[in-house]
Amino acid sequence: MLENVRLDVWLDVACLFKTRSEAQKACHGGKVDVNGQPGKPHRQLHVGDELRITRPPGRRQVVVVTVLADTHVPKAEAHTLYEDRTPPPTPEEIEQREIARAFRQSFGSRPMRAPDKRERRTLRKMKEHGG
Repeated sequence: MLENVRLDVWLDVACLFKTRSEAQKACHGGKVDVNGQPGKPHRQLHVGDELRITRPPGRRQVVVVTVLADTHVPKAEAHTLYEDRTPPPTPEEIEQREIARAFRQSFGSRPMRAPDKRERRTLRKMKEHGG
């Protein structure tokens, strides 16, 4: 039985972040708190530690460490490493998500980009011919 594990390793093993480097970036960026203190990637975790993870839209996920692991487990079993105590979203948060989703869909799925070579030629021809 492990007594302590690095924070960034555990976040990766528990599938709370896709990779260990993403977990490190989140820790360095102040997105992870351990027992109310800023979580550094090298910090040693213990069973019972409470983690607060800030997710992109400002949502905060709260988890309590129940099992320590430093090697990967199947993703289906990863949720057994922690107890999720995240409060349910408020009606305002749900509405904000719906607005953001509608906003993203209204601009299409393709991001704005510079025209490629063929599109530049077509634009140049249209400008030359007054079209």
